[in-house]
Amino acid sequence: MQKRYSLQKRLVIYISLFSVVLGCVLIFAAYRIALEEINEVLDKQMQSLAERISENHPQPLQSQIDLAKQYSEEDLFVDIWSYTDTATSLHLQDVLVAPVRKAGFYKHQTPYGTWLTYIIPGKQLQIQVSQQQNVRQELALELAANMFLPYVLFLPFAVFGLGWMIRKNFQPLNDFKTELASRKAQDLKPIAMKDYPLELEPTIQEMNYLFGRISLAQQEQRQFVADSAHELRTPLTALNLQLQILLQQFPQSESIHNLSQGILRMQHLVNQLLSLAKQDVTEGLSEPVQLLSLNQMTVTCIEELIQLALQKDIDLGVEQQQELLIQGQASALHSIIYNFQQGRQAVLQIEDSGAGIDPAQFNQIRQRFYRIHNHAEIGSGLGLSIVDKATERLGGTLEFSRSTNLSGLCVQVKLPLIEA
Repeated sequence: MQKRYSLQKRLVIYISLFSVVLGCVLIFAAYRIALEEINEVLDKQMQSLAERISENHPQPLQSQIDLAKQYSEEDLFVDIWSYTDTATSLHLQDVLVAPVRKAGFYKHQTPYGTWLTYIIPGKQLQIQVSQQQNVRQELALELAANMFLPYVLFLPFAVFGLGWMIRKNFQPLNDFKTELASRKAQDLKPIAMKDYPLELEPTIQEMNYLFGRISLAQQEQRQFVADSAHELRTPLTALNLQLQILLQQFPQSESIHNLSQGILRMQHLVNQLLSLAKQDVTEGLSEPVQLLSLNQMTVTCIEELIQLALQKDIDLGVEQQQELLIQGQASALHSIIYNFQQGRQAVLQIEDSGAGIDPAQFNQIRQRFYRIHNHAEIGSGLGLSIVDKATERLGGTLEFSRSTNLSGLCVQVKLPLIEA
């Protein structure tokens, strides 16, 4: 697996390395320029000194050179020797150059280093002014180092400022990531490009195209589920009526009773699918937000469920009613009932006396079509998923626990309350 890397860190490292390489190039260039300037100045100085000596009746002279001493650019060595006097033509450091015919600069190598010499040949004498080449090189290197030292001292601050500027310019990427992370799974509206640089425009355009395709596919899927459930609802209702007639004629028939239970299960599944499809479809639509009365919605829901409760011999009722108002969509609130107020929240609490649910399954029962008892009971595994979606749309929370009163399951739905 290829190791991941940070583009910001790479930019800082690469630009820092480039700055170091550029600094090395600069110090080399500074060294070469300084050496040329030093050569030009010192060459004129050596030539001027030799010409002045030649104009003032020169006499034989031998320079004294101490190799243990560190000489500077100001130190020049003058030697004047006769062509005929072999004693004066010898030098301890071997700096004398053999007789030449033309005045000029000469470079010669000795056991003690390289020497640069300006020579003026005369009729009887040869005048030469010498200087060590390494003196010039050391001076040029010192000048270049003095020029490079501020660059080295400034470089850490430049790298720090460069890193800050890179992070600042990469901030739109972090903003883009934050915007995507803050979106809900159902939020597929296009991303506005006005707040982002031009480099991100192609990526944002492609993401907007992708959002559009996903939204269209989801809408088609939701519409298919809704149409299928709606088309199944009418024939199932008719089939259930026929079964009720058969049950009246053959009340002892176990097969007809089993078939009736299967039809009821199918009807329940179709109704749940219709409710779920409506929840999904309205997520992408701008359903009006309004003030809703919990008391009225509670009565409406109890009236719808009372017949089913009587058939199952369930005591269904409301223990406490308060005139509470919340803000939201009526379709999302329809399946949720509230019976008391805690703090700034309206809370629906439903308890039963069943076997309860293992706390380890509290997250799984929110999933669609998840059923704990498989097909032992009439149900589709969609009820809590629908409630969870409706609660999320209203900005509330869905919580599960064990009932302390009935020893079964306790479900709480908490929604933000609006004062009347």
